Amino acid sequence: MLKPGMLVTAAVSALLAVCSGTASAETWPGRPIRLVVPFPPGGGTDAVARLIAEKMSTQAHWTVVVENRPGAGGNVGLDVVAKAPADGYTIGLGQTANLAINPALYPKMPFDPLKDFAPITTVASQPVVLLVNAASPFKTLKDVVTAAKAKPEALRMGTPGNGTVAHLTGELLERQAGFRMLNVPYKGASPAMMDLLGNQVEFNFANTAAAISQLSSQKVRALAISSAQRVRISPLLANVPTVAESGYPGFEAITWTGLVAPARTPQAVIDRINAEVRKALKTQDVLDKLAVEGSTAMGSTPQQFSEYLHAEHQKWGALVREANIKLD
Repeated sequence: MLKPGMLVTAAVSALLAVCSGTASAETWPGRPIRLVVPFPPGGGTDAVARLIAEKMSTQAHWTVVVENRPGAGGNVGLDVVAKAPADGYTIGLGQTANLAINPALYPKMPFDPLKDFAPITTVASQPVVLLVNAASPFKTLKDVVTAAKAKPEALRMGTPGNGTVAHLTGELLERQAGFRMLNVPYKGASPAMMDLLGNQVEFNFANTAAAISQLSSQKVRALAISSAQRVRISPLLANVPTVAESGYPGFEAITWTGLVAPARTPQAVIDRINAEVRKALKTQDVLDKLAVEGSTAMGSTPQQFSEYLHAEHQKWGALVREANIKLD
């Protein structure tokens, strides 16, 4: 049984703990924040991370240091985040691949994307574009589906590799439209595009930046885009119909990025980062720079991101298992 003196001591200790926690939240950040990018410098995810880091630094006067930790399809970098102290000084920029696809694709994951992270906010999205060679007889998505149904597995789809969003978009379309094609995986997007230009494959799904580049040279034709709505990031894509409005309602397949922190990071810290990032995503210079990368700003509450992550995890995981997709 606690004696009166012990009760006072316990009460004082509890009060100090509360005050200490409050002070910690109020004074955060007291040192640089590390933003881990699970891919090499120079790629699309890296560009988005540096844009957001720069904006947080200028808006909130925080010091945000980008650290690239590539490897295993993004698993290495996000594992660093998952195992970091939950103090708000380490956050990571995850994406569709490492948070929603890899758990079903890799035999063993170093982290659980649904348990080991505190979602902060979605950041940006990027659809893929169905492209054919400019000399192709296919003028619409319907043309491709009709030809594919007539000769199952005769049409070849070039992809950057098995398990990529581009590959899974094709698999998703196959199931919704009821046809079969031949998947031709490459070691990256560039060789896949080169073989499309060389008529070695009939079509591919390319990211928006690559699609815009090839469309501007008039070497390819865009038949459909995988986002839920048409995109306005370029005049070359503004009139490209979505897969959904081309006859497949509800179709959506995008690469998205989102900020996460280690699980159990204080909610006050999560909310402060969320507010700054969402503020940044509404500024014209950020919108313009994202458009150059072929991306569209997102932004969400932590709870919305959590719900979205769970839905994407289920959606892509089910597809990987049903299609028995394996790594290259």
